Formats: sequence, C-alpha cells, structure tokens
Amino acid sequence: MTSLWTREAIARIAAAPIPFAPLIELSAVHRVLPGFDLWDYWPVQERDGSTATIAGGALQMLLAAPVLDDPDARHGIARIRLMHQTASGWRDLGHLFPDGFSPGSREWSGSAIIDADHSRITLYFTVAGRRGEPVLSFEQRLFETAAPLRIVDGAPQLGPWSIPVESVAADGLVYQSDMSGGGAIGTIKAFRDPAWFQDPADGQEYLVFAGSLARSVSAWNGAVGIARRAQGQWALADPLITADGLNNELERPHTIFRGGRYYCFWSTQAKVFASDGPRGPNGLYGMVADQMAGPWRPLNGSGLVFANPAASPVQAYSWLVLNDLSVIAFVDRPGLPAEPADPVIARRHFGGTPAQPLQLALDGDLAVLV
Repeated sequence: MTSLWTREAIARIAAAPIPFAPLIELSAVHRVLPGFDLWDYWPVQERDGSTATIAGGALQMLLAAPVLDDPDARHGIARIRLMHQTASGWRDLGHLFPDGFSPGSREWSGSAIIDADHSRITLYFTVAGRRGEPVLSFEQRLFETAAPLRIVDGAPQLGPWSIPVESVAADGLVYQSDMSGGGAIGTIKAFRDPAWFQDPADGQEYLVFAGSLARSVSAWNGAVGIARRAQGQWALADPLITADGLNNELERPHTIFRGGRYYCFWSTQAKVFASDGPRGPNGLYGMVADQMAGPWRPLNGSGLVFANPAASPVQAYSWLVLNDLSVIAFVDRPGLPAEPADPVIARRHFGGTPAQPLQLALDGDLAVLV
C-alpha cells in the first residue's frame, strides 16, 4: 500500500513551531580530510541495522571529491571514500574502488552491510551516468558488490570487490527511468540512494530508495521507492510513500525498527517543494507505520522531524538516522541566510565534512531532538 505525504500534512509545518537543530558555527568546523570535500556518508552496519564495530571503530563510506572552486561541481566527480572512525579520530583509507571499476561516471550514496562473521561486506550504491560518457548524464542505477574484509596492522582493508551487478532497474511504469531532464536546481529525477533493511518480523529483505513516479502529471513527483528480495532476486514494488504534486526529491530514504514500529526517514530541501503548494524547510522528515507495508503516518503530524535553524537554513544536509537514534549528516553551508548563487561565497562557507551527530527520541508517532 502506497501512502501519500499529503498537502494537509505539509501545511501543518507552518502552523506549528518548527523544531530546529542547533546552530553550526563555521569557525568551529574542522575538516577530517583536508583537500577533499566530503558529504553523504554511511557506516557499515550489521544486519539488524546497528553500526558494526570493526577494528575498534566504525568503517565509514563517504562521497568525496577534491576541493573545487565551486563546491556544487563535486557531484560530477564524486567517488566513495573509505575512512575508519575511532576514538582517536578519522583515518583515511583512500578510494573504496580502484580507478575504472565503477560502471558509471561517478558514484553516489548507498548502504553497506557486513556478514555475521565480519568476513565480508556488501555495498549497495548508486551508479550515476555511464563510464566513459563524453557528457555527464543524470542517469541513475542501483548496483551492488561485495568484498572480503581483513584487518592489517589494525586497519580495515577491503577487496578485491566482486563485479558490480545491477540490483534492480527502473521500470518506466511505476518508477521514472528517463533522467534526461537534466540537473537544474530542484528538477533532477531520482532512482538512487539504496538503503538495505531487513524486517525483524519475518526476515524479509528490502531496498528502500529515492525514486520519481513514472505516471505522474506533476513535475513534483518524488517517492520513497522499494524493492523486495524474493528467491535471491530483487523485485520492484509500489512505493512506500509518495509526495506526488508536492515535492520532487525525498532523498536518502531509510528505515529503522524501533519500539515495535517502523520508521522511514528522508531529507528534503525547501527548493524542491511544489511552487503552488505548502512548503517545508531544509530538514529531516519521516513517517511511521505498524508494519512495513504501511499505512504510513507523518511523524509529528506534518512529517517534519527537525529543520536547519532559521538563521542558517542550509547549514547541514543528508541526515541519516542510525539504529541508536543518533543522526549523522554533513556540514553544508553554515552561516548563510540562503543558498548562495555566487560559487565564491559558496566555497567560503562550504563545510564539506561530517557534522556533529545529533540524537533523536521516538515515542510512537512523535520524534524529537534530545
């Protein structure tokens, strides 16, 4: 059953006090990998969703690009970086894949799961474009690959990776497969960000992803898509949640199980809400259900969990709620009253590094920052 993030729910955002995340001071931002911009990131997780402890820390995968004059240009050269986060800090382990390994022209976000004996990691990730394409396209495909894990001199090592296999393809019927519309602000279509989840009720495996509805008559046709594994193969199913006619991008959706309920979270931005409808701020949003199939109800009545502060509305993005209800994200452009058009100003303010984690508390249909 597909649930709709409704106009009425979104309108409630403006009718109630907005919960804001703490202000990030640009002067307090310290890059964990100088010379590189880092953004969307995710830890290697156990099958129950908890963060895996590997060699005394967390093995993190991050989108990375060398620092460019315009930070927005990073998306066109993004590669997945591997880092080891321990109590001593962040240790850089280099590019996750060797040069020329990915089927795409760049790599976008996903999720990673470790086997029970900690001997092998499976990565689900977004392949953007095609390897060797002369002009960057916005085609997005979902792929998976796996590699053995070894600990050498206290540091995790992964590889060799298996040949990447396409997990599931957009069908053009339920999920839009034509990405040729380009990447103008607020208009890019989605078939990306796979997040693996296993239902504790029956052991069923799912991939939750950001999608766009194929048969929508609206330019704002964002959805939380889902694929279900059956007999070793992924099969597309109808979306969990849609924002048809209301929002174009429900980014990096992911699910957790807590207190007997299922919670689906995503990130979105003010600029991707429909121009003729109610809007919300850049923030973390979510819904809750009593079973994976739904129906899904908007958290806090509106779907908004928390937003960037009004004085710094683009300070952070790409929130990921972990199993312990900690919330990770990256520092975007703190200290600005709006998203800048000038790349010089954008570069001066771009954080490009992991943000300080936040903490949620969940109580049924309510979600609040601690």
